[in-house]
Formats: sequence, C-alpha cells, structure tokens
Amino acid sequence: MGLPVRTDDGRLLVAEEWGNPSGTPVLLFHGTPGTRLGTLLPGLAEQHPGFRFLAYDRPGYGESRRSPGRRVSDAARDAEAVADAFGVERFAVVGRSGGGPHALACAALLPDRVRAAAVLVGLAPPDAADLDWYAGMTPFNVREYGLARAHLDGRDPGGLERDLAARADTIRRDPVRLLDDLRAELSPHDLPVVEDPRVRAVLLRTYQEALRVSHHGWLDDCLAFVRPWGFDVASVTTPVLLWHGLDDAFSPVSHTRWLAGRIPGAELVLVPDAGHFAAQWALPDVLRWLDGQGAGR
Repeated sequence: MGLPVRTDDGRLLVAEEWGNPSGTPVLLFHGTPGTRLGTLLPGLAEQHPGFRFLAYDRPGYGESRRSPGRRVSDAARDAEAVADAFGVERFAVVGRSGGGPHALACAALLPDRVRAAAVLVGLAPPDAADLDWYAGMTPFNVREYGLARAHLDGRDPGGLERDLAARADTIRRDPVRLLDDLRAELSPHDLPVVEDPRVRAVLLRTYQEALRVSHHGWLDDCLAFVRPWGFDVASVTTPVLLWHGLDDAFSPVSHTRWLAGRIPGAELVLVPDAGHFAAQWALPDVLRWLDGQGAGR
C-alpha cells in the first residue's frame, strides 16, 4: 500500500521503503510514466544489505495528489517531505529516465542533505545551449514533447491532454499495450531487457499503478521537462554519476554528454551495446559507485 506522506502544502504523496532500516538511505526516482513500484527489481534490496531504499510516486501518479503546473525543481520539496517522513536526514538520489532531472533538482537545491546523485539515461534541460534537443530521439518521444511545447506556448493547449488521456485509458485496460507500442522503436539491445521476466513484470506493474487513477502524472512530467526546470545544473556540487547506453533513442546520449560538460566533476559512464532500458540493470553498478563516494557508509 505504501506510506502516505503529507507535504508542507497539504498534498498527499505515496512512498515506500525496502532494504535495511539501518542502511544508507537512497531515494529512487521513477521513470515516465511510472511509480515507486518500478524503481527496484526483485531481489536487489536483499543483494545490497548496506542500503535502505526509499521511493515515492510523483504528483499525479497512482494515489499521489496532482500538483498542476509543477516544475522539475518542485521535486526537492517533495523529496524533503519523504525523507522527513522516514526520519532520514542525509541521503543519496538515483533517477532513471524521467526521474533523472528530478534527482538533479535534489542535488542542486538540497546540497546539505544530498550526499551524491546518479542519473541514468536522463534528459538535459529544454533550454540547453548548443544542444539539438530532439536529435536522435525516437518519434514517440518527439511527438509527446512536441505536443508538450505546443501546450505551453498555446499552439495546441489540449493536444497533449487528449493524447495521453487516450493512451492511459488503453494502458489501464491492458498495460502490455505500452510495451507493444514502444517495441517498434526499441533498440535491438533493449529487446532482451524488456523481455526479461523480472523487468517485464516490474514495468507492467508500474505502468498499471501509474495510470490507475489518471493520466495527470504523465502529462505533468512531460510539461515539466520542456518548461524551465527552476535550477541550474551547473550549481550542483555533490558527486554526480551520469550513466547512459550508447544506443538509447528515447533519451539520446547527447543529453547526458551535455550534462557532463556542465556539472562540475561529474563522472560520465557510456555503455556500448546498451539502450534505454538497460538502465534497469545498472543499479548494482550505481550502488558500488555510491560506496566509492563514501555515500554508502
């Protein structure tokens, strides 16, 4: 069921924890669309007993109350509320895909609480200088983010809402549909990942939970990614790991390269023969990195 968490403005978030209650806290940020249920593959908590894992559903997903107009930077306030609810003072953050920008927000805006940050197959800000934001991106995402920009600038204020509401209704009835829709655009290296029984079960469960109540989390994520994030990635001073598969077409590797050039001291890991969903298998490597930063102690 998860733990209900109240934010300082009275909203409800749904959070959960796994692992060793005395371990080093790591706050996990889910992808888009997603929920806390998609952040950790089965058995990983038991395999890494030195860590305590926390995650929450971003506003609008599952039972977490929507926050219309939210920005990426708002994740810092929600992360603080979750950490406080679990009695955690300092923690590391790990964000995969759509969770990446939100993890960076915490690193930038909560420097006294965030020990280290890892971003897996993340995105760069929409105003990233000298970056062709759409280059190398799958048509599925180009269309969604294009509709998000058209929503914000008034060219088509209802297009994204209609599109995602219809998609969510279909996926709510049959969560396999989203994977089927994406299959044609998956990298050949992604296919074995999404066909892995553990990964597939986690993806289907999180898609179903994410959209069970509404499509608003998905909508608000897309809008947040293409409006100003509310912080400068260059202001991040905590240790940062940037991980990306070289064959990722959902979040192009150029985004992570751009981040690596702007975040002081960021460690860049580019993995050949890996696509977007390979990040599902990367958490053990990230936890070893956290240990190396002293964030696992």
